[in-house]
Amino acid sequence: MDDKGHYLHQMRATAPLVHNITNFVAMNIMANVLLAVGASPAMVHARAEVAEFAGLSQALTVNIGTLDAPWAEAMEMAAATMAGAGRPWVLDPVGVGATRYRQDVSARLLRLRPTVIRGNASEILALAGLGATGRGADAADPVEAAEAAARDLAHATGGVVAVSGPVDYITDGRAAFRVANGHPLMPRVTALGCSLNGVIAAFLVGQDALPATVAAMAYYGIAGEVAGQAAKGPGGFQSAFLDALYQITPEVLAARAMVTPA
Repeated sequence: MDDKGHYLHQMRATAPLVHNITNFVAMNIMANVLLAVGASPAMVHARAEVAEFAGLSQALTVNIGTLDAPWAEAMEMAAATMAGAGRPWVLDPVGVGATRYRQDVSARLLRLRPTVIRGNASEILALAGLGATGRGADAADPVEAAEAAARDLAHATGGVVAVSGPVDYITDGRAAFRVANGHPLMPRVTALGCSLNGVIAAFLVGQDALPATVAAMAYYGIAGEVAGQAAKGPGGFQSAFLDALYQITPEVLAARAMVTPA
């Protein structure tokens, strides 16, 4: 865990193909984020090809933000392909507590054992079957309130659970870490949270899930800090953020990562 820059170096050397089934709002931003970090993005959700394409990909992300029945079926098909091949995939249960439909789809996806589940505290609480006070995709619960749920969910799925917030909490049910990197403007730009899923997925390829997830989230937060030094508002922040993702070196990640055991 000490050499977090190694995970960035390895990801860029691999330049993985990351298959994303994400929401309409996130597609363009997420593709640009993945290109900036050094990965190769693909947005494929048609049921006629999704399983075949997943078979060609090195990692998958699934985001239920703009969910409908055909997309839900495609998500399960792609996730089943990745699980069957032993390849990593990331689940983002956006707004899972808002409707019964989202809960039902998420429960089916959980049975396919995601490598990483990433969400805000309210989403993780809802996914773990606990009460939460989130509004749609917004979190109204603090990260600390979801830590026990995250550990339970990690035990149940055998994967890593990452709770995003001002200080992130990441656990595999045994070890846990907090990541304090980030900037207040990050939540002011739509789909930056969704795009983080792709970065985590890229870091997972060929690397251990827990430290790779921690390194990916620290890297992402450092990019926010760098962008925030130059930006005057959300518009400038978005372009500065892409530049920062592109420019940050493994050495910078190793030096600036604010990671502590939890």
